[in-house]
Amino acid sequence: MPRFDPHPERRPAVVTGASSGIGAATATALAAAGHPVALGARRLERCEELAATIRAGGGEAVAHPLDVGDTGSVEAFASAAEDALGPAEVVVSGAGDLDAARIHELDPDEFAAQVQVHLVGAHRLVSRFVPGMVARRRGDVVFVSSDVVRVPRTRMGAYVASKNGVEGMARAMQMELEGTGVRASIVRPGPTTTGMGMGWDARTTGEVLDEWVKWGAARHPYFLRPSDVAAAIAAVVSTPRGSHLSLVEIQPEAPLEEAQ
Repeated sequence: MPRFDPHPERRPAVVTGASSGIGAATATALAAAGHPVALGARRLERCEELAATIRAGGGEAVAHPLDVGDTGSVEAFASAAEDALGPAEVVVSGAGDLDAARIHELDPDEFAAQVQVHLVGAHRLVSRFVPGMVARRRGDVVFVSSDVVRVPRTRMGAYVASKNGVEGMARAMQMELEGTGVRASIVRPGPTTTGMGMGWDARTTGEVLDEWVKWGAARHPYFLRPSDVAAAIAAVVSTPRGSHLSLVEIQPEAPLEEAQ
């Protein structure tokens, strides 16, 4: 008998937060690698545009509205994705946004709303998709985390708390899923140029960056591109069976120092 159930030739993938940034780049990268992809986000129009672009390039993609903060929406998305593409072999959890507020100044309902999306939303995906993966004895779940787990950043308190929760949940899942054929992985990006935080005004942005410099969280001005993170996610799910990339952290490369 084989040591592991082999990967099937067809590995449908679902990607949350797929309307922009890391989610959109991940959907594109997985489609380019041959995965049928289901794109989910609240901004359906953008997902439909990306799905059309993927199909025009010879890939297979569908789009469906998704709000990970709502259990009914997750169920509807999952059912639509499976009806169109078949059972999910890959789940990428990366939906979310953040507010630039100090923890003690953040309204409790706003704090809870961010936790609902980043942490509870990730669990909604897990509870819907992972039991089927366990039954089939194979699958990959990738949680998009953040380096704020290792080095917290100011003005991101709810985000920091949520991502710590996501990684804790993922590590517990790695233990619980051992021997099932399902791999749970964490991809932890550093600063990345995405839509998150792009709604901040210039003053807030300046204050946030000054605080990051003060606490050593911004050593140089370079940011990752969403495609850099997507490449890491694609590598994680394409790792041959028998090995497991359980945690991958990606940081932007610093600019070359001036020659002496």
